[in-house]
Amino acid sequence: MSEKRLAGRKAVVTGAARGIGEAIARRLASEGASVAIADIDLAEAEAVAASLPDAVAAQVDIASDASVAALADFVGDRLGGCDILVNNAAILDMTGIETMTMAHYRKVLDINQDGAVRATLSLLPLIKAAKGPRRIVNIASIMGVRGQPESVPYSAAKGAIVNFTRAVAADLGRHGITVNAIAPGFIDTRMAHLPDGSGHEHDTDWFKDIYLKYGRILLGRAGRPEDIAGPVYFLCSDDAAYVTGQILLVDGGVSATF
Repeated sequence: MSEKRLAGRKAVVTGAARGIGEAIARRLASEGASVAIADIDLAEAEAVAASLPDAVAAQVDIASDASVAALADFVGDRLGGCDILVNNAAILDMTGIETMTMAHYRKVLDINQDGAVRATLSLLPLIKAAKGPRRIVNIASIMGVRGQPESVPYSAAKGAIVNFTRAVAADLGRHGITVNAIAPGFIDTRMAHLPDGSGHEHDTDWFKDIYLKYGRILLGRAGRPEDIAGPVYFLCSDDAAYVTGQILLVDGGVSATF
C-alpha cells in the first residue's frame, strides 16, 4: 500500500461537489486527508462525501458571512480542526464592460473574490491552532493574470485573488502557514459550457482555431480537473514547505506564448 502523505490532516475544499473542487477533494482524500466537501449544493456534496473515506459534507454559501461562519463551526465540530483550506468555489461570468452594471459587477466579486476572503477569515483560527503543517491554497485563473474579452467581473475577481494570496502569505508566514494559488487555464468542467446552452467552449471553432490549430495551448488540449488536483496536492504536501506567496499557472503552456 502506498504511503498516505496527508494522513491525519484535515482539509476543507469549497466548491467541492463537482469539477475542479471535486478532483481536489478526491486527491487529498487519496493521500489520507479527512476532507470537508463544502458546497452550496448539499445533495451533490453528500454524494461526493459518501464516496470518500473520512469525508463529511457541508452546505455553504460563500457569499454569506453567516453561512461561512457556520462552516467553520461545523468543521471544528466534525473534523476537529483544519490544516488545509482550498478556496475553490466560484461562478463563471462572461460580461464585458459595455454591458456590465455595477450591481452585476459587485455580485460576481462578492462570490469570486470575497468568498475566499470570508472562508479564510472564518477558518483561520482553526488553521492557526493546528499543530502540523498548515496550508491555504486559492484557486485563481489565467484570466486573473491575462486579459480576455467579455470577462471584466470574473477577471477582476481572479486578479484580486492573485494579490490576496501574496498579501495573506506575507501576513501568515510568521506562523509557518503557507499561502499559494493555482491559476488554471482552460479546464474541461461543467463551468466551461457556454451560457446560452449551445455547447462547450472547447468545441467551438474559435477555441479550436486559436488555442489548438495555432498552438496557443502548447500541450494541444484542454485541461482536466485532475490536472489541477495534482499541483494543489503538491502545495499541500511537505514537499512545498518552503513555497509561499506563489501563483502557479497550470494552463498547458498558454501563458508561455503570445
